[in-house]
Amino acid sequence: MIATADVLRYTAFSTDPEGGNPAGVVLDASGLDDAAMLAVAAEVGYSESAFLTAPPEGFGASGQGLGVSGQAFTVRYFSPKAEVPFCGHATVATAVALAERTGPGDFVFVTRVGPVPVTVSSVDGVLRATLTSVEPHVEEAAADDVREALAALDWAAEDLDPALPPRIAFAGARHLVLAAATRARLADLQYDFARLEALMHRLDLTTVQLAWRESASVFHVRDPFPVGGVVEDPATGAAAAAFGAYARELGLVPGESELTLHQGVDMGRPGVLTVTLSEGDPRVRVSGSGARIPDVG
Repeated sequence: MIATADVLRYTAFSTDPEGGNPAGVVLDASGLDDAAMLAVAAEVGYSESAFLTAPPEGFGASGQGLGVSGQAFTVRYFSPKAEVPFCGHATVATAVALAERTGPGDFVFVTRVGPVPVTVSSVDGVLRATLTSVEPHVEEAAADDVREALAALDWAAEDLDPALPPRIAFAGARHLVLAAATRARLADLQYDFARLEALMHRLDLTTVQLAWRESASVFHVRDPFPVGGVVEDPATGAAAAAFGAYARELGLVPGESELTLHQGVDMGRPGVLTVTLSEGDPRVRVSGSGARIPDVG
C-alpha cells in the first residue's frame, strides 16, 4: 500500500474514465524524495504519474519570473521504471485535477524541460486543458536506426507511408515518428519489447509515435513505450506535440492548423487529442478533456 502520498487517479483525453490515458496525480509531493516518487509511480502502474511541489526558488506562486502567468508548480513525471522529462497526458490530468479544486484558469508547470503553461476552461460543465509545449525541433532519423525500429516492430519497409518520412521529433521529449501506409498495419502491433527498448535507450526516445493519416487533418496514432515499462501508451500528449511539430516542419499541414489525433482505439481506451499550430509561434498546443477515475474498493 502507498502510505506516503495521497494519489489521485485521472484519465486524460477522454471524459470517460475507461477511455484515454490514466495518470497518477500527487498534488502535494513535498514529502517525497526521488526514490519514493518512483515507488509510487511503480505501484500505481500507469504509464506516468505526476508529482507537484512548490515552484522553484525565485519564482512567485503566480508564475512571476517565468515569463508566463498562472498558478505555478514544480512538476516531475515518473513512469514505473524511471523519471521522464515531460509527460503531456499527466499534465492534462493534473491540470484538470487542480481546476476541479480551484476552478478553471491558468497554471504554469515548471518541468525539467522548462515552464509549460496550461489553461483549463469549462465548456458545458466539461473541463478541458490546453498545454503549450516548449519550443520543438525535428531532426533526421538515421537509416540504420529506422531499419532497427522496423525490425523490432516486425514491419517491412513497404509498411511505411512514403509521404510521411521517418523523423525524430521533440516538444519536451524525443519521439521517433513512423507512419504506417495502412490502418491495418497500425492496428496490428506486436513487437519485440527488449529490442525496441534497447534502441530507444540508445536514441534517448520516450516513445515511438506510429501514425496513420486518415485525412488532411485527422490522424490515428499509437505509442509503444517499453522504456517506461509499458507495452503501449493509450494517449500521449508529449508525442502529439512532437507530431504537430513534425507535420509542420515537413509541410504536411499549413502553418495555421488544428489536427485531430485518435489514440487508444486499438487498446479499448479511445481518446482524442487536439493539436493546434499557430503562424509565428513555433510552440505546439495540445488540448484534451479529463476525468476522475473512481476509487476501487
